[in-house]
Amino acid sequence: MSAPDIPPPPPFNPQPDPPKEMSAVETLTGIFFEPSRVFESLRERPRFLVAGLVLVLLTVLVTAVLYLRVDMGQFIRDKMDRSPRSAQQTEAQKEMGAKLGKTLGMVAVPLSVPIVVAAGAGLYLLGVMAFAGSLSYRRSVSLWVYSSLPPAVLGSLIAVIVLLLKSPDTIDPEHMLITNPGAFMGEASSPALVALLSQFDLLKFYGLFLAALGLRKMAKLSSGSAWGIVIGFWLIGLVLRVVWAMAFGN
Repeated sequence: MSAPDIPPPPPFNPQPDPPKEMSAVETLTGIFFEPSRVFESLRERPRFLVAGLVLVLLTVLVTAVLYLRVDMGQFIRDKMDRSPRSAQQTEAQKEMGAKLGKTLGMVAVPLSVPIVVAAGAGLYLLGVMAFAGSLSYRRSVSLWVYSSLPPAVLGSLIAVIVLLLKSPDTIDPEHMLITNPGAFMGEASSPALVALLSQFDLLKFYGLFLAALGLRKMAKLSSGSAWGIVIGFWLIGLVLRVVWAMAFGN
C-alpha cells in the first residue's frame, strides 16, 4: 500500500518588520542623515508639531536679526521709490506704506509658516491623488515639514552669518542667501531675470530631493511620479515668481 501524498508546505514568505518607531529627537536629527528611515517611520506614525515649531522659531530668529541689522522701513521706502507706481503716490503715502510694511513684516513672516505648510501639504496631496498614490493629509503635512526642515536650518544659518558679517547698507533682505545665482545680480538687473535665477537654488533643490524621497516612501509612488510632482510644482512656482517680477518689478 503506497503512502498518501502529502502536499508540500506553503512557501515561507516572512513579512518585513515594520519600521522602528522613532522619537521626536531621532526624526529631527535623522532627517539630515537617514531621511529614508525617517519618512518610513512617519508613514507609520505621521507627526509634525515639533519640527513645525522649529521652522517657526528659525523664521523668528532670522527676522529678529534682520530687523536688528537693517532699517527695514528705509528698505521698503527705497523699494517704493523705485516702483513704477511711485509717481502716483504722495510722500505721506510712501512714509505710511513703509511704516506699515515694516510692522506687518515682523508679524506676517513668522505667521506665514503654518499657512505655507498647510497649503504645500494640500498641493502634495493633490499631486499624489493625480498619480493614484495613497497619502493622508496628516502624512502630507509631515512630509512637507520634514522635507523643509534641513534646507530651513542651513538657510537660517547662512542668513544669520550674512547678516552679522556684512555691512547693513550692503544687505539685500530679499537675497540674503548666497546659494543661488540671483543673489549675485546687481540692482540694475532685470527683476524677472533675478527672480528666474533665484529659483535655481541649492537649498531649494535639496528640499526637492527630500520631498521626492518622502513621496516615494510615504505615498508609495515610483521615483518618476514623485519627481514629476515636485518638479511640476517647482516649475509652477518659477513661472509665478517671474510673472510677478515682470508685473510689479520685485
